Amino acid sequence: MQFESIILPGIDPKRPLIIAGPCSAETEEQVITTARELAANEVKIFRAGVWKPRTKPGGFEGVGSSALKWLMQAKKETGMYMATEVATEKHVYEALKYGIDILWIGARTTANPFAVQEIADTLKGVDIPILIKNPINPDVELWVGAIERLYNAGIKRLGVIHRGFSTADKTVYRNAPQWHIPIELKRRFPTLPVLSDPSHIGGRRDSIQTLSQQAMDLNYFGLIIESHCNPDKAWSDEAQQITPKELKEILQALIIRDTVQSTEDLSVLRSQIDELDNKLLELLSKRMRVSREIGRYKLEHDMPVLQTQRYDEILNNRASLGEQMDMSASFVKKVLEAIHSESVRQQIVIMNNSKKQQAQ
Repeated sequence: MQFESIILPGIDPKRPLIIAGPCSAETEEQVITTARELAANEVKIFRAGVWKPRTKPGGFEGVGSSALKWLMQAKKETGMYMATEVATEKHVYEALKYGIDILWIGARTTANPFAVQEIADTLKGVDIPILIKNPINPDVELWVGAIERLYNAGIKRLGVIHRGFSTADKTVYRNAPQWHIPIELKRRFPTLPVLSDPSHIGGRRDSIQTLSQQAMDLNYFGLIIESHCNPDKAWSDEAQQITPKELKEILQALIIRDTVQSTEDLSVLRSQIDELDNKLLELLSKRMRVSREIGRYKLEHDMPVLQTQRYDEILNNRASLGEQMDMSASFVKKVLEAIHSESVRQQIVIMNNSKKQQAQ
């Protein structure tokens, strides 16, 4: 596939592409104020959700088409380009009617081939950049399929957004990065621009700096970051939004490498270590959940928390397995002792809470 440039006139092609703005367009004042502050900090592309897909009904689902007028007013005042998410044929028509400059397809939509095909068919003959977020589940083929559907419709100005992958388990991030998936996508399509969405990956504003730097170390094309004039009062995703001033500080602190990264680069290996550490924490969280279930079972059947024979069996068996995996037995035992200690602590908490409830 031969992709065409997604860089718009007036944007420096030698710098990372930066797209910033609030999660949602809430009011005209909020949109204009945020756009002014971002423009003052030299951000050229403003993003805001107009239609917001929510997991459950009752949440804020966006203002709708009327918010597009606010984006156009912000464009008139600041000269910024405007970007928003589309999920249906109607969204595309409305966004194009108002003159939106960049469209992106959200993670939930990418996961639905019928919806992607509908959007692709609607966009035939349109010459603006289209960005595709990764599907919510870690499926590189589904992501590739969405790219191919848009490309086959004649859309060549394509890019993708890595926003992480959803999981039902507790993780360090809101959406697990799983860096190997966008790396694989980049391997298949070397000229395809890949942007990172540290706001959705982290889910917390204090993780945006680190995630943004990781993306730059992996030679990402740019960043799409949620920025709000008053994040704590945001109507959606307030925890992951930052002020335009904070955004400026993050962007100024970024280290941009001059050399092109390869898949064997140290930055990639470090990212793999980070991802594996996160998976270790996820597995430990699952193990502690099972330990708590065991604690409840012991409580119900009047069994002691510590069972020495079982503990000794675990230590010896796992130490032997660890040696077969090129790890020292003493290292494995130390790790398991620490895990067991935390498991016992959590079971004791369950026992003590039960006693307190009985005493009341």
